Amino acid sequence: GWHWHLGYHVRKVVFLSYPSSCPRSTRRPWSPFVVVDVPRFGAQVSHVFMSFPEQFSGGQILHWILALAFVFDALVGDPRWLYSRVPHPVVILGEMIGQFDSALNSPKSANLSRCFAGALMVLALVGSCATIGWLLGWGLRMVSFEWAWIGEAIVVAILIANRDLYVHVRRVAAGLDDNLDAGRSAVGHIVGRNPQSLNEAGVARAAIESAAENFSDGVVAPVFFYVIFGLPGILAYKAINTLDSMVGYRNERYEAFGWAAARLDDLANLLPARLAGTIFVLSAFIVPTGSGWQALSAMRRDAPKHESPNAGWPEAAMAGALGLALAGPRVYGERHVEDAWMGDGRRDASAQDIRRALRLYAVAGILMLSLGVLILSI
Repeated sequence: GWHWHLGYHVRKVVFLSYPSSCPRSTRRPWSPFVVVDVPRFGAQVSHVFMSFPEQFSGGQILHWILALAFVFDALVGDPRWLYSRVPHPVVILGEMIGQFDSALNSPKSANLSRCFAGALMVLALVGSCATIGWLLGWGLRMVSFEWAWIGEAIVVAILIANRDLYVHVRRVAAGLDDNLDAGRSAVGHIVGRNPQSLNEAGVARAAIESAAENFSDGVVAPVFFYVIFGLPGILAYKAINTLDSMVGYRNERYEAFGWAAARLDDLANLLPARLAGTIFVLSAFIVPTGSGWQALSAMRRDAPKHESPNAGWPEAAMAGALGLALAGPRVYGERHVEDAWMGDGRRDASAQDIRRALRLYAVAGILMLSLGVLILSI
């Protein structure tokens, strides 16, 4: 340890990690991680700070948790029969955000007051979700059941949207095969713009853009935060992302109240978005119908031009890989966005291009899983 040489007495603070992978019969209930000495003011008191538990009784199996979570998600996704009876965690979050919005976001309040109220909402919800994640992880590691780690895999699977996004985007391609109205109806479930204003190429581009951007938000970022911070990280990220999707808008109602949520979401996705773009580039080298070099060129050239500081990276990589032009000018409700084009390819995308994007998406998901498993197994 180390000491403050300030003439004060010292107390010993012990930082503890969760039990290691030693057999249950031979290990101590808690094993010390690091010991430091800090100044003591007043009575001699022993304080214990517990770090987030990293081990289950079976040992180093976090990489198996992530792998099993992807398997669960691929096989089951978000089953309707379950979530028609039990609300999805994101739905619960959405209801809580709506209550905060009704209670704190008064149009009569000054913008500074609404901005402060929005920041308090973000702090409360993100902090609560991180705490719930810590308690879940700690509780699962405290039970004596040797297979309790499967419970964590189920939680992670619920918070990863890999399969569901794939299914929704595939429905757009199937809809366009039938007729334009069916394609518009399908794409309306995954984009914020008015689908009735889109022609066939616009519907296809919107679906591909959604696959690219939501791969970052729904797959890469949750895995990224789980690998680094465990259950507290992935739950906190889902809170951040849900907050941004509900109040992070540039309009009269949310410009001030949603400012903190939007800025925090930008910060949280800063690295995951760039990682998602890089994974799409690597996937384009693997998929026969993709072009890795064009994906890399488009991402480096066009991503910084996007209106969003993060969405441009996966979208530009996807556009270059498929030889398309994505993003560009578009309409969200009554707001017209003059955005730059991602990629310099053709704009007349089709249902076949959506299927090409999905092949790229599937390979990218495997690469992201492989990267996460590799990091957790080190």
